[in-house]
Amino acid sequence: MKQYLLLGQTLSFSGNPLLAPWENVTHHNSAGGVLITGDRITAVDNADTQKRAHPDATIVDYGDALIHAGFVDAHMHYPQTRMIASWGKQLIDWLNTYTFPEESRFGDRAYADAVAADTLDLALAHGTTTLTSFCTIHPESVDAFFGAAAQRNMAVVAGKTCMDRNAPDTLVDTVKSAYDDSKALLEKWHGKGRATYAITPRFSPTSTPDQLQTLGDLWAENPDCLMQTHLSEQLPEIAWVKDLYPTSRDYLDTYETHGLLGAKGLYGHSIYLEPREIDRLAEVGAAVVHCPTSNTFIGSGLCDVLGLARAGVAMGLATDTGGGSSFSMLRTMAAAYEIGQLR
Repeated sequence: MKQYLLLGQTLSFSGNPLLAPWENVTHHNSAGGVLITGDRITAVDNADTQKRAHPDATIVDYGDALIHAGFVDAHMHYPQTRMIASWGKQLIDWLNTYTFPEESRFGDRAYADAVAADTLDLALAHGTTTLTSFCTIHPESVDAFFGAAAQRNMAVVAGKTCMDRNAPDTLVDTVKSAYDDSKALLEKWHGKGRATYAITPRFSPTSTPDQLQTLGDLWAENPDCLMQTHLSEQLPEIAWVKDLYPTSRDYLDTYETHGLLGAKGLYGHSIYLEPREIDRLAEVGAAVVHCPTSNTFIGSGLCDVLGLARAGVAMGLATDTGGGSSFSMLRTMAAAYEIGQLR
């Protein structure tokens, strides 16, 4: 099998720099080598060591450039690509003013195909090779995204966004269609090539308890899938959840009660968590996803990343396009640093 040896600077980590002294777990090699066998990275080591071990590998010398794995964007909305940086609103008004009208267009497969292609090409141009995306309620939007990713051999996670209340008529499904559509799309795409399906209730305010329960049932039937949603993004949202779910202990409980809390769960934002919520997320091995450019752009707040790490909660990092204002994971990392400083 053909081998390539990429030469340049490399950066690697042997631990979590949020939990250990960064200088002990961060490793920079100014003369590194990355071995590619077929289409897989098979070794990362010193360049001279690699050359001796693989004398027949084709050398690709990048000089002093940094060779880095592709970035992973753990939470974004590809249907919001064309409304990125829509300004002047916070979450609920922002959804009603900008997001829902745009997402209503994704029943048109040609439109969905065009936006999916634009999104993935923009991601690749910024060094992002893996995306976890919400689609819309339209199955066409899911087929468009997975199809575009397959054409580019990209690893992606996505799912039909389910909403059966508190959304425009053009974006509301039902308990039954949420289950049936999600199940059909899951069977069509999950595990095919580099595709992973995520069962996707948008968030508790736009799903009835019955819809959350049927999606929880679907997850129990397909536990190898992921589940993605939103959690505790803004204070007015949390107050709304309390009104809609008056018997729930907290926001996370609206998911937990309906089978939507688990180790393969991804909970976007998670800024204003109660102690019980933090403990439960850590206990089950669920992950929160930090979206720093979105959290500042639409005025959500400053996520306690260090506190969550110390509590044992797994975390991802994400652009949250288009609430987030950039496709660049480097810009997203800079924003995460800035929020850490502000906290």
